[in-house]
Amino acid sequence: MPAPAGTKRVKGVSIFRPFVFGSIARPIDPNKKPPDLPSEHTHQWTVWVKGVDDEDVSYWLKKVQFKLHETYANSLRTVEGPPFEVTETGWGEFEIQIKLYFVPESNEKPQTVWHALKLHPYGPDAEQQRERREPIISQNYEEVIFNEPVEQFYDILTGATIQTPKGKGSKGSKQSAYGKGSDGGRTAELPYAESPGNPYSQKTEGKELDRMGEAIKTVEQMVKEERVKLAERESKLQSLRSTEGGLVKKK
Repeated sequence: MPAPAGTKRVKGVSIFRPFVFGSIARPIDPNKKPPDLPSEHTHQWTVWVKGVDDEDVSYWLKKVQFKLHETYANSLRTVEGPPFEVTETGWGEFEIQIKLYFVPESNEKPQTVWHALKLHPYGPDAEQQRERREPIISQNYEEVIFNEPVEQFYDILTGATIQTPKGKGSKGSKQSAYGKGSDGGRTAELPYAESPGNPYSQKTEGKELDRMGEAIKTVEQMVKEERVKLAERESKLQSLRSTEGGLVKKK
């Protein structure tokens, strides 16, 4: 019996789409604090989900649900379209549940990621950052994988034209660099070089792979040295056992 329309899947195919989720927090200037803001609120922050290098994700992402701390009024915030973000004020750090809902054509279940909201700087220069009142950015690179997508969604993911998000260029124009393949179709390939607003690129990926390669070599050398030490200890133990056996016989 044939699969119902819109549910037939493309067998043996997996398509991934990268995105970035995170937050930015800025300390509130006490001298410019709005009068209606609670006195204990020290920061304004924004949590978001967006494409790598701000590329459009709305062709596969329908809406995003942010679950804030229960002390916030209407702690479950749903954003139906880009920009997928929520801005609030507060004083404490907490974990935010982020649920991704895909376009109806996908026939896919929602997926959930978690983000730890950071308001304060950490590290050796934390005090200097605090004095400079620098914004605190915390973000994560992630990939959603669609295994054997339905045919209709496959066509959407690999379509030839991507509309530029509002405010990012002229209406109806095609996206450049990341998001468009050499044949004009959509691609999930990372941009070659990083940009001011996006640290994720093929170059940074290559640097990370090199760093991992060096770490693997270091671990392999450590394992080799430990094996030599173990062999020496086993040899010494065997020698002690032989000596002990000889002493017992003489007795």
